[in-house]
Amino acid sequence: MVCRATGFLTASFAVLALVCAVTAQAEEQRHHALSLIGKPQYGPDFKHFDWANPEAPKGGALRVAAIGSYDSFNAFSIKGEVANGVRTLLYDTLLDGSTDEPSTAYGLVAEWVSYPDDFSSATFKLREGARFHDGEPMKVEDVIFSLELLKKINPLYRYYYKNVLLAEKTGEREVTFTFDMKGNRELPLILGDLPILPKHYYKPTDEKGEPRDPAKTTMTPPLGSGPYRVKDFKAGREVTFERVDDYWAKDLPVRRGLYNIDEVRFIYFKDRTPAFEAFLSGQIDFWPESSANAWATRYNTKAVKSGKIRKEELAHGRVAPMQAFVLNTRREQFKDPRVRRALNLAFNFEELNKSLFYSMYMRVGSYFDNSELKATGLPQGRELELLEKFRDRLPPEVFTTEWTNPVAKAPGDFRKNLRAAIKLLGEAGWQVDGGKLVNADGKQMTIEILIQQDDWKKIVNAYAGDLKKLGIDVRARLIDSAQYQRRIENFDFDATTLVFSQSHSPGNEQREFWSSAAADKNGSRNAIGIKNPVVDELIEELVRAQTREDVVAATRALDRVLLWNHYLIPQWHVPYDRLASWNIFGRPDKLPSQSPGSVLTTWWIDAEKAANMSERRGM
Repeated sequence: MVCRATGFLTASFAVLALVCAVTAQAEEQRHHALSLIGKPQYGPDFKHFDWANPEAPKGGALRVAAIGSYDSFNAFSIKGEVANGVRTLLYDTLLDGSTDEPSTAYGLVAEWVSYPDDFSSATFKLREGARFHDGEPMKVEDVIFSLELLKKINPLYRYYYKNVLLAEKTGEREVTFTFDMKGNRELPLILGDLPILPKHYYKPTDEKGEPRDPAKTTMTPPLGSGPYRVKDFKAGREVTFERVDDYWAKDLPVRRGLYNIDEVRFIYFKDRTPAFEAFLSGQIDFWPESSANAWATRYNTKAVKSGKIRKEELAHGRVAPMQAFVLNTRREQFKDPRVRRALNLAFNFEELNKSLFYSMYMRVGSYFDNSELKATGLPQGRELELLEKFRDRLPPEVFTTEWTNPVAKAPGDFRKNLRAAIKLLGEAGWQVDGGKLVNADGKQMTIEILIQQDDWKKIVNAYAGDLKKLGIDVRARLIDSAQYQRRIENFDFDATTLVFSQSHSPGNEQREFWSSAAADKNGSRNAIGIKNPVVDELIEELVRAQTREDVVAATRALDRVLLWNHYLIPQWHVPYDRLASWNIFGRPDKLPSQSPGSVLTTWWIDAEKAANMSERRGM
């Protein structure tokens, strides 16, 4: 914009100066990337990520194992079980996260994003040339439609974008989101994660002549915009994606050297046992290993010894996920925190780690472990200031005792833990009578632990054996993946294992995990059923945090309150990814710190290696 004086009145000069100042300020705030932790590593003129190889060859086919089944290609409805790959491969977003930089994203569909100093709104400029697979351009109307639709049909998005009051077109290819609060510095970044759905696709009727309903399941492959499209599928058993040759974003810096494989086929297996055997026999190309037992004992094969299969431990820099036995506090037996604490005392992690896991694991000790966000020691400074406001509503231990998991390293430690557990259960109104733990009505405590993989039976049975020493009737219930998902979404369970993955910059998504509002919304991630006003208020403190120091303090305070309410029994983690792969791949010299095993994103099929491996690979 060129600003020049053309009027005769002083007021005109003042107005013109104001307009020029506002325009200059807006231009200065146009960001090619956003970060909640520091300055983005790459400037506006970067050519490609240094963890991607822009010269990577394209081609080849990849076979990936999937567990269970699927009955829908709708990745955004809470109904049904969606096919693997649909959400990540078919849809582009306004911004694209960097898997080497925590809480950082660069422009993808959006050329730039701007926001005022008070974070009361955010404006995105859509790139010219961004289009769906049918050739239709991505429009502001599609962005607005996507936000409104996703908030309507899915509680996850409803809470994620709770503070987005309005989305409107404010210029050519410009969309502005107005927020109902100020100071929420995370909102522009998480809006960048908004998948863009084609509004025009949902207007016509489907092959049966019925209007497409985005809230329902569908076996019709949807119209997308991302690097892949659905090529073929066998309902519930396989789905194959093909790389889009004329993908609109393939030459953008955020996409150069990525998504190099021509065809990706997800093959479904009932459980991990046949899936793993398929990998060892060469029917599957790589295997992210989640079982310590298998990692230690199941790879003693000719293919591994000869180097046909490569076995690696790839260190990562992610926040350790909180993997835990989750207790459904909607159930009467779990309402008292003393009961929940007793159940943790009865979990003998050290023995389990030694007998089943070959001492490979570390116990999870925080909802934000392996990061600076973890609460340690006693609260101090800004964290203590936050907690002081709620002192009369918190367990006194929050201020007096560092939270740690019970430990059973020395002989006799576990017996002491069980005695402490019995004492707590007695205080909560449960007594052992004839070998059974009963309440005042004489009803025995029972716990059904849902599992969806057969190899979890050993783990649950070991824990159940120790709980039975307290007089608790514990049973493992193995069900298929579809039934499991329905029961979790409807909160129809006593206990199960869930994983709560966290970022280095937690914020709005914490409402979906722990807030009172989410506790009664089927399909939300608050499977525990937490309804704690202090937790609600700490989440809002975190959402409003203006500086990194404020984020860390609020997160540590939230972590400490969640831990001292004993909502779950923490399990374990490792600070690396275990990955086995057939020796057919090429990959960049540098692997991204947040996802070093991202085979589909950054690796490629090495044609020469693949040709040499073309004979029966399991021999």
